[in-house]
Amino acid sequence: MNVKGHVVDVMRHEIFDGEVVVEGENIVEVKRCHLPASEQPWPYLMPGFIDSHVHIESSMMVPREFARVAVCHGTIGVMADPHEIGNVMGIEGIDFMIRSGRQARFNFCFGAPSCVPAVGGDIETSGATLDAKDTAMLMARSDIGFLAEVMNYQGVLAGDKEVMAKIEAAHRHGKPVDGHAPRLTGRQRHQYASAGITTDHECSTLEEGRSCIHAGMKVMIREGSAAKDYELLNPLISERPDMVMFCTDDCHPDDLVRGHINLIVKRALADGHNLWDVLQAACVNAQRHYGQRWGLLQAGDPATFIIVDNLSPHFRVERTFIRGAEVYNRNAGIAHDALIVSNEGDGEWPNRFVAEPVAAADLAIDFRPGKTMHVIQASEGSLLTRHDEVTLTGDPHTDSRYPWAEAQKIVVYNRYQPGARPVVALVRGFGIECGAIASSVAHDCHNIVAIGSNDEYLVRAINRVVEMRGGMVAAGPEEMVDIPLPIAGLMAPLSGTEMACLTLRIHEMAKRIGCPMKSPFIAMAFMCLPVIPDIKITDRHLVDTRNMRIIKDLAPSC
Repeated sequence: MNVKGHVVDVMRHEIFDGEVVVEGENIVEVKRCHLPASEQPWPYLMPGFIDSHVHIESSMMVPREFARVAVCHGTIGVMADPHEIGNVMGIEGIDFMIRSGRQARFNFCFGAPSCVPAVGGDIETSGATLDAKDTAMLMARSDIGFLAEVMNYQGVLAGDKEVMAKIEAAHRHGKPVDGHAPRLTGRQRHQYASAGITTDHECSTLEEGRSCIHAGMKVMIREGSAAKDYELLNPLISERPDMVMFCTDDCHPDDLVRGHINLIVKRALADGHNLWDVLQAACVNAQRHYGQRWGLLQAGDPATFIIVDNLSPHFRVERTFIRGAEVYNRNAGIAHDALIVSNEGDGEWPNRFVAEPVAAADLAIDFRPGKTMHVIQASEGSLLTRHDEVTLTGDPHTDSRYPWAEAQKIVVYNRYQPGARPVVALVRGFGIECGAIASSVAHDCHNIVAIGSNDEYLVRAINRVVEMRGGMVAAGPEEMVDIPLPIAGLMAPLSGTEMACLTLRIHEMAKRIGCPMKSPFIAMAFMCLPVIPDIKITDRHLVDTRNMRIIKDLAPSC
C-alpha cells in the first residue's frame, strides 16, 4: 500500500510532498515525490493523536467500543487507567478491560491503579483492595505499562510505607508513575516529584502547571466532560512543548462522539500556538514518556497515522490507519472488519452489587433550627468543591432562610456490603427543582450516589439503580429515564452511538427537572472523591479533603 500527500514530519518539523510506502503493518519508506495537479487538494499525512490519561469506563463503553469512536477523531492510542473498574472488581476488572482492548486494532496502554480504594483507613468502602503486593505483581506483567495516578499525595508527602512500596515496584520494573496532586506547589510539589512521580493531570492554574514543570513533571492539559483546564494552562504549550501532553481524563459518550483530542488540537491552533508545539503535545510526548512505539510516520515505524484535509483549526480527519489497516474512512464510516480483530470475551458482564432498596426513613436529616450544617458547594466545569457552613433557621423545605432550592440532599449508599445504610448530607449547585438523579458511577469506589429535591424522588431513583444492579437514573414527576450499566455498574455492552443517544436523553431529563449543569452525572460522581479539595462525601463520612479529616457532626442517619 502506498499513500501520497503532504507529509507532516514531526521529528524534523518539515512538511513535504511525499509518499508513504507500507508493507504489512509497517512503514518501509517515506519518500519525497512530486504530487501532480489534482481537482481535489492533496491531503496531509500526519501521526495520530494520543490521549495521555483517560478512564475508559467514563465513556460507559467497553474498550473495543471506545476505540470504534476514538479512531473517527484521529486518536490512535490511549494511556488508560482502569481505576474505576479496579475499585469495583479488583484485578478481575483490570483483566476484563485488557481483554476487551485486545479485541480492537487500537493502541491501549493500560496502567495499574495505585489507589484502590482512593484513600486508606475507614474513609470509604470499595468493592476491592489492591495492596503493594498486588501492585508489584501487576507491575511485573508485560500488559501493564505504568503505575496509574498516585492520588494519595498526602501519603506520598508523609512517606506512607504502602504508597511508597507501590511506587518502588514501578521503578523496579522501569515503568513510569503518574501523579494526581491538585493545588500542590512549591516545596510540597518538589517533594511529591522527588518520589519518582512524573506527570500530573490535576493542575488547574498556570501557577500549578509551572510549578509542576519546574519540579520535573509533565503536565497533562485536560479537557474532559467535567474538568476543563485548557483555558488556563494552554500557555504551557508554547512555553514548554516538551513537557506537555493532552488528555480527557473522563469523557462521557455524548461528548466523545463529537470529538476527542482533535478538539484540543484545533483549539490550540486557533489560539495561535505553533503547529509543531501542538503536535509535539498531541502525538509525540506520550509515546516517548511511556516508552511506546505506536508510530510517528517514520520509516520503520508501525503504519499508524491519520490523513486530514488541511492544517487549519478547522481540519477534518479523513482516514485513520492503525498497523497498516484502514480503520476509519470519513466517506465510508469505520471499516469494521479491520478494526475488530477478535470477539474473545463477548457476553462477559462482570459485576459486584448487593445493595437492597431503601425507604424514605433511611434518608432523614435532623433540621433543627440552630444546627450547623456542612454543605458541599459544587460548580460547573470543575472537580473542586467549596466547604460551606450554615446555621439553619428552620427546615429548608419550608421556613429556613437557607432554602431547599439552594441546598439539596446528597445520598451515598454502599453497594458492596449487605445491611449498609445510606449516608446523607447537603449539596449546593445542582439546582434540581422537582426530581432526582442517581447513579452507580461515583468516583472512585462507585457506590450509589443520588441528589434530589425531596425524599420521594430520591427513593425512586436510588431503588431503580438497585433494581438494575447498576446504572444511571433521572426521575421526575411523570417520567423516569434510565441507562442500565450491567458491566460493573459502570459500562454497557453498547456502541458509542447508542450510549451517546441514551446519555443525551438522560441529560435532557435532568434539565427538565431543573438541573442546569451540562454534565450533571459526572459532576455528581466527583462529589464522592475524597482526594479532591475541599469537601466530599463517601459511603461512610463527610470528609474535609484538604486536611483529610472526618467531619464529626453528621446527621444521625449518616
